Amino acid sequence: MWPYHPDLLATPVPRYTSFPTAAEFGPISGHAFIEALERVEGEVSLYVHIPFCEKICFYCGCNTAAAGRRQRLETYLDALHREAALLADHLPRGVTIKRLSFGGGSPNAISPLDFARLLSCLTVHFRLASPEISIEVDPRAMTEDWAEVIGSSGITRASLGVQTFSPKAQEAIGRVQPPEMIERTVGWLRQAGVTSLNFDLMYGLPGQVWEDLEDTLERSLALGADRIALFGYAHVPHIIPRQRAIPADDLPGTAARFDMAARGFDYLTARGYASVGFDHFARAGRDPLAIAAATGKLRRNFQGFTDYSSSVLIGLGASAISSFPELLAQTEKNNGRYRMLLSQDRLPVAHGIRRSADDRYRGAVIERLLCDGEARLGARLMGEARAALQPFIARGLATVDDEWLRIKPDGLPYSRSIAALFDPYRQDSQRRFSSAV
Repeated sequence: MWPYHPDLLATPVPRYTSFPTAAEFGPISGHAFIEALERVEGEVSLYVHIPFCEKICFYCGCNTAAAGRRQRLETYLDALHREAALLADHLPRGVTIKRLSFGGGSPNAISPLDFARLLSCLTVHFRLASPEISIEVDPRAMTEDWAEVIGSSGITRASLGVQTFSPKAQEAIGRVQPPEMIERTVGWLRQAGVTSLNFDLMYGLPGQVWEDLEDTLERSLALGADRIALFGYAHVPHIIPRQRAIPADDLPGTAARFDMAARGFDYLTARGYASVGFDHFARAGRDPLAIAAATGKLRRNFQGFTDYSSSVLIGLGASAISSFPELLAQTEKNNGRYRMLLSQDRLPVAHGIRRSADDRYRGAVIERLLCDGEARLGARLMGEARAALQPFIARGLATVDDEWLRIKPDGLPYSRSIAALFDPYRQDSQRRFSSAV
């Protein structure tokens, strides 16, 4: 079990799926985005955002809305098709898409036919080099027709929003999905040819105790999850108003959250899963993510941990984020404004940040700390952070050797807190970020 040092976890910190983080984004011009697109070379990843769900969960902080009216879906998809065409016009001809991901929201909130049309649109406008295709799936909206289109589309990776099997916790977070529903979805996905299946799970939910999490983990393993993302629920109703529906007085305290995270880590690593970073797990020795983590090839981007090495991720859809070596760019979050800009044949880029040489250097350090548990700092960063590192070093959570900072096994749950020491933008974190565990 990890040692518990609450004082080192007191300050909320970012998840660092980018650096600088989205909290530092400001207005940017479409011209800057176009310039970045026109400099792209080789193979890249493409992410497509579907900001709709069949039902909205109370806990969710994603940019999503209830699917509801058919007209809303149709006008959004029309705009998305237009964005694909406009964006592709600015990509050099030799650029190929090697990874293609659909997320949300829930991509299966749209109809299977609409999804097939969307995939056809992407095939027309981009060079798809037999890409590995992944999709996020909501079991509550899963059907046999959807399983058929997943199979015919060549999708081999899927991520299920399971969160918990506890009926009480499901009710509290507004995500009721009986075990049979999840089992049926898993069966359909496997029959459709999905070979890598991820379960998103959560701890720190209302009324949740270790026995609830243990039961969820046991069921997930029995269903054959290849990967598991075990996240701590972040209760920030001042940022996400829908979370006000969750009873705050029933949430586990910091010590109980830490205990669940630690026990969950031990449970999974004792049953054939390799830890990937702090809160992700993959089948040891055979899953590409576990292999990347073991061989020093793990990367981190807006989609989380990845085994893909490209430094360019292009995002399509409202609120999607694109990542280039020198620029981070986000499309308009507001669905109506997103559609309006595209009706004027304007790429709907709204926010982002140019990455300075110092940003890229610090970002590389943070990425390596979170992916490998170690990073070479250089004399300047070592001098800057030495005093702040002392509490972690004194308690045996990290070591410093020459210019190398290494996080020890007991320091794993403190990785984000250690990484945050190299983030000069970090301000007012109590308001903007979640608990480190």
